[in-house]
Amino acid sequence: MKSILAGLFAACLASVAGPALAADLKPAVIFDLGGKFDKSFNEAAFNGAERFKAESGTPYREFEMQNETQREQVLRRFARDGNSPIIAVGFAQQAAVTNVAKEYPNLQFAIIDTVVDLPNVRSILFKEEEGSYLVGMLAAMKSQTGTVGFVGG
Repeated sequence: MKSILAGLFAACLASVAGPALAADLKPAVIFDLGGKFDKSFNEAAFNGAERFKAESGTPYREFEMQNETQREQVLRRFARDGNSPIIAVGFAQQAAVTNVAKEYPNLQFAIIDTVVDLPNVRSILFKEEEGSYLVGMLAAMKSQTGTVGFVGG
């Protein structure tokens, strides 16, 4: 699953960049709390960024947040430095991306797992319900009692 997410992230980074040449890109990634080795979205984003760097030869900047107050500060710093695209990993960065993307309409942003409805922001969403539906169907088919349960976390 993580390799699929990493591939999607690499493709997203390439698509957000649009027709710009790799030499013109100054991508940046802001990992959410938990860090880039969280065994989840952050790590998939890190793997995708590394794959993008390996395939394109384009370096990227990154930041691992230590507290919530850094969200908007780091986004603004990357934008002020001319980084584009700037990828924000996680729905908790929605307000910060909205604010900073409005201030820098000529830069490209992306956010994972939520929607920011601005022309310079690409929102990357997952269809979790489809996987959950399929797992539920498989569980029902495998059940010997006709009872299926779910514990969310």
